[in-house]
Formats: sequence, structure tokens, C-alpha cells
Amino acid sequence: MTAAPTLSVGNGIHPDARVHPTAQIEEGVCLGAGTRIWDHAHIRHHARLGEECIVGGKSLVAYGVVIGNRVKINSNVYICNAVTIEDGVMISAGTIFTNDLFPRATTPDLMELRGSEPDEETLPTVVRAGATIGAGCIIGCDLEIGRFAMVGMGSVVTRSVGDFHLVYGNPARLVGFVCRCGKRTGHHDDSLTETILTCPHCNRQYRRKASRIEELS
Repeated sequence: MTAAPTLSVGNGIHPDARVHPTAQIEEGVCLGAGTRIWDHAHIRHHARLGEECIVGGKSLVAYGVVIGNRVKINSNVYICNAVTIEDGVMISAGTIFTNDLFPRATTPDLMELRGSEPDEETLPTVVRAGATIGAGCIIGCDLEIGRFAMVGMGSVVTRSVGDFHLVYGNPARLVGFVCRCGKRTGHHDDSLTETILTCPHCNRQYRRKASRIEELS
């Protein structure tokens, strides 16, 4: 997986950010202008959220998470350490991120709890700009969800998702392609090597080469 990007996020809590009285904001958190944190949400230390984000009620953003601008996080979402979310992403209610492929609660002799701080087993996940993750999804780690991709509700994502790909299922599989506007542009067909896809809603066009999508100007 490519390295997580460095997003342009300010420092401290902007005066125009709004935090519900029941929300818990730990030290070192950065909230951009216009960002809203709703009831009983928990933002852990040194998490960074850009401008005009929404974090829904009872969601948890773990320490060190980096979130871009205009990101919508619905209620009851869990975003763990080592996750990076770029601009304009939609994360629907009940989504869970993970960061360890082989987690254990204790040492092998069961005599000592393992620490919760990141270590060599902590693996990153990047959600690229404009992507949508449907309600109730589980997102694995050491993977990337591509630009403007769409993950159908209830999916379990175990491998990277390409730009403009539509995936769903357990495990999530490629079933088609979506436009920037969110409408479906075509079905996945292994027999097609190259074709032009046109969005039926906004008429944007894309060139498909196998499973790779290229935007046309």
C-alpha cells in the first residue's frame, strides 16, 4: 500500500468549530473551522480533523487519526489509530475500522495484557478523497479505498478498492463503477478490455481499461 498522505490540517480547535456539551475532546485535538462534533462523540488525543467535518453522535475517532476537510462521519462509527481519511469522504453509520490482522488481548502465557499503543503489528488504512463507505461496513487494514469509490452497506473490505469502483459483499468484491456524483456508470465485466463509460445522471465520461478507470476531461 502507498504511504498515507500528509493532509493540510490546522492546529488547535478553531473558534468556528462546534462541540456538543456531551462530547469528549482530549488534549492535542485539532478541529478546523466549521467542524461539528455531536452528542457523546469521543475524539482522542492528537486526532486531527479539517474544516467543515461532521462527527455524528456516539462515534469514536482514535488518537493520531488524520481526517481532511468536509468529511461526514455518521453515528456509531469507530475509526482506529493508523487510519487516514482524505477530503470529501462519507462514512455511514455503524462503520468499523481495524488496524491489526492478528490481534491478541494478552501475551502468549495469558499472564499480561498487551498494550494498546501502536507497534509493528499496527497497519494503516487510507480512504482517498470523495469515497463513500456504506452503513454497517467493516474495513480491514493495510489497504486503500480509492478516490470516489463506493462500498455498499454491510460489506467487509479485506483488500484495496480501486478509484471509482463499486464493491459490496463479504468479502467485498468489484461489481461495477460509479461516477464522481455517486451514480452507477457501468457493471464489471471481465470480457471488456477497454470501453468508455458515461454517467446517466451528469454525463461525465470515463475510460475503462480492464478494472482501471481514467477520468476524461
